[in-house]
Amino acid sequence: MRVITGTARGRRLAELPGLDTRPTTDRVKEGLFSAIQFDIEGRRVLDLFAGTGQLGIECLSRGAAFCDFVDSAPAALNTVRRNLKTCGFEDRAACHGKDFAAYLTRCREKYGLVFLDPPYASGSLERAMELITTIDIVVEHGIMVCESPADRLLPEVPAPYEKGKEYRYGKIKFTLYRRRANP
Repeated sequence: MRVITGTARGRRLAELPGLDTRPTTDRVKEGLFSAIQFDIEGRRVLDLFAGTGQLGIECLSRGAAFCDFVDSAPAALNTVRRNLKTCGFEDRAACHGKDFAAYLTRCREKYGLVFLDPPYASGSLERAMELITTIDIVVEHGIMVCESPADRLLPEVPAPYEKGKEYRYGKIKFTLYRRRANP
């Protein structure tokens, strides 16, 4: 697992041991970042189910202003911290050891880009999407990126959010949700 491009290009990232975390492969990550490459620079990013932190770190490498990494597993957050140090991004990031719902319900930030990649069978994806759209933590023209199994149908969301394109990579799918501007 490595950073694809930007200021930390080529840096190898530490992985979590065991099978509890499912890192996004380089091929899939390349496809995803090709789709959102013009929506990263200068934005505040939320990597909600951070795992190793590779999605948020890729954004920081590509010019994101700041990234909040959230994961309830201490081993995951330790890995994120190690990866941030490897890339030299500690000053542009914060790690939060909380359950996603606890973080979202107390969230006072607005994000230009949100990554949701929870364990597939947990049911956390739909719950996180519901909380994010209800609390409305995405800025105008911001994007919510949801990773899921390719055969899973993700829900529509209430306005001003709208379901956008889906990108399939074998058994994995990314669905982009965009927040429209206020009328």
